[in-house]
Amino acid sequence: MTRFGYFLSTEEHAPGELVRQARTAERAGFEALWISDHFHPWLDEQGQASFVWSVIGAVSQVTSLPIGTAVTCPLVRTHPAVVAQAAATSAVLTGGRFTLGVGTGEFLNEHIVDARWPVAAERLDMLEEAVDLMRRLFTGRQVTHRGEHYRVDTARLYTLPDDPPPIFMSGFGGKAARLAGRIADGFICMMPDEELVREYRHGGGEGNPVQGGLKVCWGPDEGEARRTALRLWSSDHVPGEAKQQLPLPRHFRQLSRLVTEDMVAARVPCGPDPRVHAAALRAYADAGYDDVFVTQIGPRQDGFFDFYAGEVLPRLRGG
Repeated sequence: MTRFGYFLSTEEHAPGELVRQARTAERAGFEALWISDHFHPWLDEQGQASFVWSVIGAVSQVTSLPIGTAVTCPLVRTHPAVVAQAAATSAVLTGGRFTLGVGTGEFLNEHIVDARWPVAAERLDMLEEAVDLMRRLFTGRQVTHRGEHYRVDTARLYTLPDDPPPIFMSGFGGKAARLAGRIADGFICMMPDEELVREYRHGGGEGNPVQGGLKVCWGPDEGEARRTALRLWSSDHVPGEAKQQLPLPRHFRQLSRLVTEDMVAARVPCGPDPRVHAAALRAYADAGYDDVFVTQIGPRQDGFFDFYAGEVLPRLRGG
């Protein structure tokens, strides 16, 4: 049976509010949490970008829900050895309920250390090496590594969970999905794409979980909800590879001027109709996703949780 979770948006909400939302999500009947990992928001209008590992530590103390990053880039901005330490500590704090979601990242976040931005194929190679290195560190043994992309000198993690945290990999194309099937414990995709799920399964991921996520904008007025979604997340609708290449939120705002309210409404469930929201989440379940995470765009968080607890989650669970 598909599990439904809530996606904490570090780009939109301050750390204390994220902790409150995590607690509220559990009370509303959500079964798991995702949290984004950004240095910059996509748009200045979103207004936040807190350090994800601090927030995970706080969330671990107020909820029993499992939590995973969606997703962390262990390539440029943060060395994989440091990500391994952060993930191991998060797994300890959550009692083994932490999943490390990883991906190849965006220039928006990674350029801040003034490093070269590798092409997509090279970033996939870097991610494969990073995942292998992190798994070796999760054993608790001392690791020295001289690889193509990373070097580690006599590193050892001392704070470790009983079992290493699972590593899920995000992918948006066949090559990434097949790599995830080979190196990851699970697959993450932000679209209900049945073909990508098959690619992941055929690449070696048979029997492993697949997770997906989407944004919605609940509100009593559909038109207002659509305008809110356009104002805060028009960046989601920038096509092609631009999302991986642009360095600053203002550049996303410039391109987002090409995005219309109708374009947003075609992809984002907006307004008060529970059938619209349930259908959007059910599309992921029908495409073979094991976990579906939803985030509410904008400030109407408490109304969203009441709406989903009373009208959407029961529909999805056959109530």
